[in-house]
Amino acid sequence: MTNSRPGKGNLSFRTFLQSESSGGIILMVTAVLAILVANSPLHLVYSTVLHAHIGPLSLQHWINDALMAVFFLMVGLEIKREMTDGQLSTWPRRILPGVAALFGMAVPALIYIFINRDHPEVLRGWAIPSATDIAFALGVLSLLGPRVPVSLKIFLAALAIIDDLGAVVVIAVFYTSGLSIPDLIAAAFVIGALLVLNRGGVRSLWPYLLLGVVLWVFVFRSGVHATLAGVILALCVPIQRTPGLPEAKGDVSPLHRLEQALHNPVAFFIVPIFGFANAGVSLIGVDPAVFVAPATLGVAAGLFAGKMIGVFGAVFVLVKTNIVDLPADATWRQVFGVSILCGIGFTMSLFIGLLAFDDPIVQEEVKIGILMGSLLSGLVGYAILATAPMLPRRKAA
Repeated sequence: MTNSRPGKGNLSFRTFLQSESSGGIILMVTAVLAILVANSPLHLVYSTVLHAHIGPLSLQHWINDALMAVFFLMVGLEIKREMTDGQLSTWPRRILPGVAALFGMAVPALIYIFINRDHPEVLRGWAIPSATDIAFALGVLSLLGPRVPVSLKIFLAALAIIDDLGAVVVIAVFYTSGLSIPDLIAAAFVIGALLVLNRGGVRSLWPYLLLGVVLWVFVFRSGVHATLAGVILALCVPIQRTPGLPEAKGDVSPLHRLEQALHNPVAFFIVPIFGFANAGVSLIGVDPAVFVAPATLGVAAGLFAGKMIGVFGAVFVLVKTNIVDLPADATWRQVFGVSILCGIGFTMSLFIGLLAFDDPIVQEEVKIGILMGSLLSGLVGYAILATAPMLPRRKAA
């Protein structure tokens, strides 16, 4: 049952698309800036600052483990909202982006595995090209303005949200090691307390946030990646209206309030900071062979070719078998262009790459592969969409 008034869901989702697009453009700028700094006389300062310790962790670890937990909290809130009362609230709405996301994750992973089949030391990175960066991809779409129908923007955003859910599951299942049972038990008690708050009708956000910090500490110590605490917390935040309040006030649930409060800090601060801290690939003295290393090629080909084949192939089969319709006002060429844009896998791909490998050399190969695949996907996808004929927009009834 939806918690929104008629038409409000579409309005809020369009607002979401606009903010994600703006955040994507800022992310592009910070990524380019990181690469420029890493290849300038400031590269030693860049590296030294990131590895400087603040308390028990380096600055880079605080960014990747703590700040990104807030990013994953935002991801979890978006997933829960869209699954409950948004664009993914019904099965007909989930079929097209859901199946496209599934094949858009599987095909890149298979391509990576195929390219690295004789290199078992880097097979652990199979999930790196499976992720789509929603902010970056929507940022590219925003540059095209009205040349891309809103239905395709909604399709891309919904696909990326489901993609994020898949990435969370992959991280939890495949990139967890050295588990601490006592800390896992403690984390389970904290989750139980969060659920009691939810079931007890507590609508204030502070108890959830304070317990979320405690949960982060136990998850961090448990061996499960600390960022997953953000997703767990998001799933425990209530999305129901406050009973007994007028609609104007009760319409804003705790989940919606928290999501609104976090969206700008995450889009305009946390994600760009993460991008700046992790996209700085130094090419000073790099062996040209790194550009054709198995890990580099696996990631780049997985993102560009894998996403294109997986997403477009899934849409083609579903539409041609009359299971779903093509997104409104969209042409096959536009769908193909958006499928290629799904190969922009910046934030989540970088994150999974850091989890998959400790070897700095392999990490550099992965980063170069992500940059190559994402840049190629962005440029080719943009070119196809910019030159695609547009269908006349349907008039509203």
